[in-house]
Amino acid sequence: MEISGIISAIVIGTVIGLLGRLVLPGRQRIGILWTVGVGIVAALVGTALATALGVADTKGVDWIEWTIQIALAAAGVAALERFKANR
Repeated sequence: MEISGIISAIVIGTVIGLLGRLVLPGRQRIGILWTVGVGIVAALVGTALATALGVADTKGVDWIEWTIQIALAAAGVAALERFKANR
């Protein structure tokens, strides 16, 4: 993986993570680094899932892939927040 791939994964992960937090109601008590980490994982898993479903490469904007990624990020942020609250 090249440095540009790492930088784009961080940027896309940040956007996906922030959108995932935005979807959830209320305040989430996790830091921005956790949000970026969850976003990066959600972006990678969401892309793999969209590829497996055959909706990764569409004409125009890949709305289905984005929806999958944001939903995974929201679930990840909620799970992480619940995990940290129980500690």
